[in-house]
Amino acid sequence: MALIPTTILTGFLGAGKTTLINRILHESHGHKIAVIENEFGQENIDNEILVQDSNEQIIEMNNGCICCTVRGDLIVALSKLIQQKNDGKLDFDRVIIETTGLANPGPVAQTFFVDEEVGAYYMLDAVVTVVDARHAMQTLDEHEEAQRQVGFADKILLSKTDLVDAAQVDVLRQRLTRMNPRATITAVDFGQIAISEVLDLKGFNLNAKLELDPDFLLAEETQEQEECTEDCKHEGHDHTHADHQHNHHHAHHSDDIAAFVFKSKRPFNTAKLDEFLGGLVQVFGPRMLRYKGVLLMEGADRKVIFQGVHQIMGTDVGAKWVEDELRESKMVFIGKNLPKDVFIQGLNLCLV
Repeated sequence: MALIPTTILTGFLGAGKTTLINRILHESHGHKIAVIENEFGQENIDNEILVQDSNEQIIEMNNGCICCTVRGDLIVALSKLIQQKNDGKLDFDRVIIETTGLANPGPVAQTFFVDEEVGAYYMLDAVVTVVDARHAMQTLDEHEEAQRQVGFADKILLSKTDLVDAAQVDVLRQRLTRMNPRATITAVDFGQIAISEVLDLKGFNLNAKLELDPDFLLAEETQEQEECTEDCKHEGHDHTHADHQHNHHHAHHSDDIAAFVFKSKRPFNTAKLDEFLGGLVQVFGPRMLRYKGVLLMEGADRKVIFQGVHQIMGTDVGAKWVEDELRESKMVFIGKNLPKDVFIQGLNLCLV
């Protein structure tokens, strides 16, 4: 049986997750969707959609969707869903997990890689984060949970853009991109968005043979260039400018969750890199939200794909390097107060 694609829908309190879920449940999109809602007793979905029945947690909607409230552990809920599907009681081909507005998506995502039964039936497709354009700047300033939700995102849906002007939206987009340069940002109006913008994004496969978006590095590189003065000397560097200490004042907000990039045209020594990455995960794993890269390894004619979340890390063999292709490693790390200089210097020591 094919693995069931699962989407984690997250976002801070009032961002618009419920509106989006309602839209998906009512739309005739041809999918049969199970929704796991973990607000734990809060009525976050309209009463006519969500039936609060202590004996029956799952109901089938008129359009073939299924709605399920989680009153216990996520693993139990997912296991129950698959059991009912195997027994012929339910028929669904997608799952959406709506997290509470104060949730850290990390443990939810890890469930798909640490529990054998869940991993045998489900595939984590993507983390989709809804961000309220009206309140996001203050929310990001005051709540680490909101920053983590942005940091984990494969896709960001920007809601309530009609309540702020274009300049404010642009500033917010820049901030979100600094925090997570790998997540695409799409505006959503009262939950009105194509289902293809939410499902089947294929954004979160730890060992998927994926190429990095060449544009995802631009935000980091632009920020580094802005930080440098005319006294900076970076000629010959293959990596970002982490070795130089900057003390300039910046107008943008300083977020605990941030991203940085490592690049090098020199190949990695496999043994050294394995040891170093293992050490990073042991020490900084809880603060490493997402990390991903394409690696150039010594003596290898194929790319190595590297991805992870917190302490769970995976690698896979990618496509062959093309003869006239620029061969270089590109890695992005998104996390909370990560010591960028330690990461960059350590990775440089792993190069051949």
